Amino acid sequence: MRPPRSLRPTKSRDWREEVYKRRGLLLLPIALLLVIFGRPSLLSLETGLFIALAGEAMRIWAVGYTGETTRGSSVTAAQLVTAGPYALIRNPLYLGNALIAIGFTVAFAGGIPSSQQFWLTLAVIAILVAVYASIIPLEETYLAHTFGTKYMEYTTLVPRLLPWKGALAKERQHGTWQVGVIRRAEIITLGLFALMFVIALLKMGPLSAYTWVP
Repeated sequence: MRPPRSLRPTKSRDWREEVYKRRGLLLLPIALLLVIFGRPSLLSLETGLFIALAGEAMRIWAVGYTGETTRGSSVTAAQLVTAGPYALIRNPLYLGNALIAIGFTVAFAGGIPSSQQFWLTLAVIAILVAVYASIIPLEETYLAHTFGTKYMEYTTLVPRLLPWKGALAKERQHGTWQVGVIRRAEIITLGLFALMFVIALLKMGPLSAYTWVP
């Protein structure tokens, strides 16, 4: 005899899965903060754009190896990719995102007082840390469960975010970069990148008066 539905054991959902599912939306406040409070200068835009472009280049490099799984609403991986940027760090996409966010923060903060620059930068970093400190361990748990000792060995050889150990040995690198997936998997990020750049230009000109000042 089956127990009533209300008495059946249910699998509790990890709250980090909800963070992962909404990771894009949770980073949206960064863009809003910059648009509302930012005031770019020519120097800050040039400097910040250089940093942001480095982050986008990192993303394109990584997405070429992992493909459209990067857009999924749940953690998944068809294979353990250890080539390309994954031979240097385990989370190149998130490092790329952080560089983009920090780059645009630099770009938008050039024309505001230093005290406001500090609080704006602190808010951006706090959002990045809150999101990625939640979902990186979630992904690691999934990968460890899926790929077992193969992934655990990989974690001992390749750091999470900073490439301080050098590249993984060639014979341990697995994965192929495919240019064809960039258009499908990265088009949204490229579009948002272009939009933020255009807004920065407008805030240096026609929209220069539209900056909220506390």
